[in-house]
Amino acid sequence: MAYHLRRKKSVQKSVRKVACEQIDRAIGEILDEGLDRHEAVHQVRKRCKKLRGLVRLVRPQFDDYRAENAFFRDAARELSYVRDAQSIVECFDALVDHFRDQVDQEAFASIGEQLADRRRKVAEDVVGLRDRLDEFLAKMREARQRADAWQIRGGGFSAVEGGLRRTYGRGRAAQGKACADPNTENFHEWRKRVKYHWYHARLLRGVWRDIMEVHVGAADRLSDLLGDDHDLAVLRSTVLDDPEAFGTETDVQAFVALLDRRRAELQAEARPLGERLFAERPKQLARRLRRYWKTWRGSKKLQPKLADALTPAGV
Repeated sequence: MAYHLRRKKSVQKSVRKVACEQIDRAIGEILDEGLDRHEAVHQVRKRCKKLRGLVRLVRPQFDDYRAENAFFRDAARELSYVRDAQSIVECFDALVDHFRDQVDQEAFASIGEQLADRRRKVAEDVVGLRDRLDEFLAKMREARQRADAWQIRGGGFSAVEGGLRRTYGRGRAAQGKACADPNTENFHEWRKRVKYHWYHARLLRGVWRDIMEVHVGAADRLSDLLGDDHDLAVLRSTVLDDPEAFGTETDVQAFVALLDRRRAELQAEARPLGERLFAERPKQLARRLRRYWKTWRGSKKLQPKLADALTPAGV
């Protein structure tokens, strides 16, 4: 579990270590010939998202935040077309499987075949993908040198409080907006903010692991629900942009109705979970985690249990 701040290191050293670990893993995944290239793309894009979450946590104390955030955003964006073609097929498969006992799956076969054909065309561009991965590799090597010298002002909880409060506050605001006006754009914005808060909760889970793991799990679940909803929105747009290519009008309309039904289910599950996750005000959350942090950083290695200490050696 490398994606977390270390108790015995300063915030600056800890942030550097996490960044270098993620970059090193991205480099390793690109160089791993045994890893499917499309899976490699999926993994390294996740590394970039983690890195963006990391720099957002120390944003007010990190002068290079804007440059580094844009760098990792743009690096991942260059590979997005590969992942998009794969994820939309996975989204279709998950939707049909979810309603497998309620619909005639053959009615949607033409839609699945069309989506799979688009994925194949992307997969056939082996040379183009290799070139982009080579470019990405060079960028990660550049970033590795910079990350090892990142300068974070201040220390202790104060170094992370500003980024934590800002991201959490935006997530809370996005949640309220999405629930008040549940359109695709608002739910997509909420999803992005939840994702960043999830990264921050993971980075800070060491402050009180038993409590924070529950928080991390809730943020992870909410992120998945909103992510699935977004994928379905993209699938819906893809099909309706050129409905004739995907089948008969009747089949396409039935598919979109099924898709909308699943989105309603996901959103209904996401709302109460979001209300719990964002129940506190940003200031309250920060105050609570500051207390956890103080105890965590001040704690010492656990001493042997009293019964063990009283037991004679060799017994």
